[in-house]
Amino acid sequence: MSTSVPESKPSRSYPARPIVAVSAAIVREGRVLIARRARAPAHGIYTLPGGVVEVGETLHEAIKREIAEETGLTIEPIALAGYRERIAHDGNGGVEQHFVILPFAARVISGEVMLNEELAEVRWLRPSELAGLPTTEGLAEIVATAIALVEQAPQ
Repeated sequence: MSTSVPESKPSRSYPARPIVAVSAAIVREGRVLIARRARAPAHGIYTLPGGVVEVGETLHEAIKREIAEETGLTIEPIALAGYRERIAHDGNGGVEQHFVILPFAARVISGEVMLNEELAEVRWLRPSELAGLPTTEGLAEIVATAIALVEQAPQ
């Protein structure tokens, strides 16, 4: 008989392995919900809402939960809109952070935006309105892909 021992929650700083995260480019009437982070990582940067996948959770379950927690919205994930990696090294060359981020194209099913403590603000923006904002790397590309995926998806 084998017994499984619960693994402690992995540290987000100096992790033993990459951390899987999800985000959502939520499309509504040609605009995407963009969030400015209220705390690290990416404090003050405009990005997509999302977070870490929990053990035992599917990617779809994770993105629905994260968006509900951060924004109060219920969403329908349509398809993956790409991927991003965030690897940060400390001054000694050690890997301080390593995230693999899977952004989904999604649409709103219900709800009104109500921010939690992780987000400072949100804006519904057209892709052209991202220019000039401090954003996470590759955000404009993910947004463009997500809009195309949502527009092509059956209603």
